[in-house]
Amino acid sequence: MDSITQIALGASIAGAVAGKTLGRTALLTGAALGTLPDLDILIDYGTAVANFTQHRGFSHSLLVLAPLSLLIAWGLSRWQPQLSFRRWLTLVGLVLLTHPLLDTFTTYGTQLFWPFGGPLAINSIFIIDPLYTLPLLLGCACFLIRPPAAKALALGLLASSLYLGWTVTAQYLITERVKPALAAAGLNDAALMVQPTPLNTVLWRATAINDDLRVEIVTGFFDGDSEITLESFPRNSELAQSVSHLPEAQRLEWFTKGFLHYELNGQKITATDVRLGIPGAHPFTFVLAEVDGADLTPLPSGQLPRPAMNPAALPLLWSRLTGRTPALCLRTLSVPLDKGNC
Repeated sequence: MDSITQIALGASIAGAVAGKTLGRTALLTGAALGTLPDLDILIDYGTAVANFTQHRGFSHSLLVLAPLSLLIAWGLSRWQPQLSFRRWLTLVGLVLLTHPLLDTFTTYGTQLFWPFGGPLAINSIFIIDPLYTLPLLLGCACFLIRPPAAKALALGLLASSLYLGWTVTAQYLITERVKPALAAAGLNDAALMVQPTPLNTVLWRATAINDDLRVEIVTGFFDGDSEITLESFPRNSELAQSVSHLPEAQRLEWFTKGFLHYELNGQKITATDVRLGIPGAHPFTFVLAEVDGADLTPLPSGQLPRPAMNPAALPLLWSRLTGRTPALCLRTLSVPLDKGNC
């Protein structure tokens, strides 16, 4: 999730655990601990692909954060001994461990058990969702005005947790809605990812991929009995095959679980993570190799600039979210990634 949400979650937990003893210091401590795992973005791993796929790695691993909690709790108990080591450990452990657990509900990919296994992504909540964050911020505001505001903090944590549960339920309902349409299109065995569109859990995006094709569906809870529209994008599997032996291409395939679009830009082969953003406005596109006739030269990966967004995108999405627009061509929202019409 975004930094504000993680800060609010950390502060809320710390206030609930130690607010009566530490006062406003508890919120500040929780806020600092809540953002600690994301400081891995300051590390340069050498290439764009490495930086992209190492984020939410060791710093988000429960196997790292659990013992780190013991060390930090010991240090804090020396600094503020009026709170016992056990209470400090409860505070630090809950704040540090809930950070990656919450991130796992997003789409990016969290390596929860680094160095073992791959990244986990439940895909049920967008990286910024006001309905999750606002209850936490309101609880913290009540605490700052009149500490310890234990009930306000508890209600904020309860409301945000219930909302997180709703996101998983909503994802299941949308998944069941799109499966018949995909089956009718012969995509029963395609890999499927269902996630909310930005800032809400009413309008959802389903992405299905096989070796040759990617299909996108946008559907929401205000659609009623409207027919589901499938929008197709080529996958350029021959380009994927040409770079499949490259370590950074393999790393991207592993990290995204194959949700990639390959393209030849001039003489450069690029790979785009199609999980994040919307078709035509995916923020992460990487240069992997250069082609010169029959020769292919691997390149240290670099990241292309983010594509421009159509200024009309937000009004179009809002109209689609509220059910006023029965269908939406994803290519109209931005500079097209794939050539062609809907």
